[in-house]
Amino acid sequence: MLFPTLTFGLFFLLVFSVTWSASASNEWRKILLLLASWVFYGAWDWRFVALLIASAFLNWGMARLIERTDPDTEEQPSRTAKTLLLLGVAANLSILGVFKYYDFFLEQLGAILAGFGFARDMPLMQIVLPVGVSFFTFQGMSYLIDVYKRRIAAESLLDITLLMSFFPHLVAGPIVRGSDLLPQFRRTPVLTRDMAAMGLVLIVWGLFKKAVVASEISTGLVDPVFFDPASHGSLDLVAAAYGYAVQIYCDFSAYSDMAIGIAALLGYRFPLNFDQPYRAASLQEFWRRWHISLSSWLRDYLYIDALGGNRKGFARQCVNLLATMLLGGLWHGAKWTFVIWGGLHGGVLALERIWDRYRYRPEGFPRLPRLLGILITFHIVVLGWIFFRAESFAQAIAFLGGLVGGGMAGAELVVTPLAVALILLGMSFHFAPGDLGQRLALRLRWLPVPALGALTALAIMIIDAMRFEGVAPFIYYQF
Repeated sequence: MLFPTLTFGLFFLLVFSVTWSASASNEWRKILLLLASWVFYGAWDWRFVALLIASAFLNWGMARLIERTDPDTEEQPSRTAKTLLLLGVAANLSILGVFKYYDFFLEQLGAILAGFGFARDMPLMQIVLPVGVSFFTFQGMSYLIDVYKRRIAAESLLDITLLMSFFPHLVAGPIVRGSDLLPQFRRTPVLTRDMAAMGLVLIVWGLFKKAVVASEISTGLVDPVFFDPASHGSLDLVAAAYGYAVQIYCDFSAYSDMAIGIAALLGYRFPLNFDQPYRAASLQEFWRRWHISLSSWLRDYLYIDALGGNRKGFARQCVNLLATMLLGGLWHGAKWTFVIWGGLHGGVLALERIWDRYRYRPEGFPRLPRLLGILITFHIVVLGWIFFRAESFAQAIAFLGGLVGGGMAGAELVVTPLAVALILLGMSFHFAPGDLGQRLALRLRWLPVPALGALTALAIMIIDAMRFEGVAPFIYYQF
């Protein structure tokens, strides 16, 4: 069930009406939201609702067991708690391993064996990847780790199941942590004028970015060029590279905006997930602005908690950065192109640390002007997006080869003035005031509810008239 569709619109109107009519009982309200979330997920494939429920039961049960163990000291959990945590994390990773990486690793093993002359038919299973599996397993692991670290208390089965199943963030994030959402579940939500106005602004804004900008750039430029980069000229290749940078930003930030807006209309607050990332003057700043819920998850739970962060010396810090981003790339999918993308980001992050470390010495490196830093960072990110978007390593190399070699001479142009205009429009979003949406919402909050609803309906109809044929699934549905 896609957000920018009539089916979801009717579904949400029903959920909105029913849940607010049950607002006198917070427990019943949460039960209704949980059932609605299962219907939302089951609209894709009912078989995997059982996986979602089982994952919630797993993390609820392990967290309860961890909480009941007595710590060795006030700051140090017991060995039993650590063992339980490792079992819980391993179980979550097993879900990812089976559904997302089983065939990939067997294919790599088969290739290695064939290279040594031991070719074998590997028992591939062609498993269907459940939508959003990476998001809800990461959410479950962060909850377990937070309980283990005594950052939060273990909660009821209903609250944990709703945390992992809540439909606004279920299939493509943001990865809302238990510490952010569970306290909200304990209170009966209230829909304020501010939340309603901001929610509607975010939904309309996200719908425009997805349905008008991202979809047209994708179908009109990026998809045709990436399908066969060797048959396109350099102008198309350059336009497609920049186009994909705008497409993935508009596509994913649109989902996050709509998820935050939908949650707000239901009375809950999600954290910001994008903050004009192409304004970043370094890759470190980029990851503070891009997919903030994932980057902060990788930083807190993998880079710091698991690998030790910068606590074991500068060389180890650089290795930890590289390892974190390699694993972050693999999280996105079982393809070497994702690993290369993660390795590129991890390597540049390590180089930035080296640059900063030696910049403060008398003979050290100079400080880059911010504008130059923005331009360099943006083009490093665009280079990474080529590997991220390519279906294979060979396709990515063909794309880069065309960029360097000038592409196919005499090829018919795919890029159009409309595509260029949409790319420029998408980039302009980064240079608008960051609080523009909040300022607009503050103005709209004074409108009567019927007028606010009518204005929203009018904006949605205008966007529907502007958008092109069909609505492609969000890019991050595949993760």
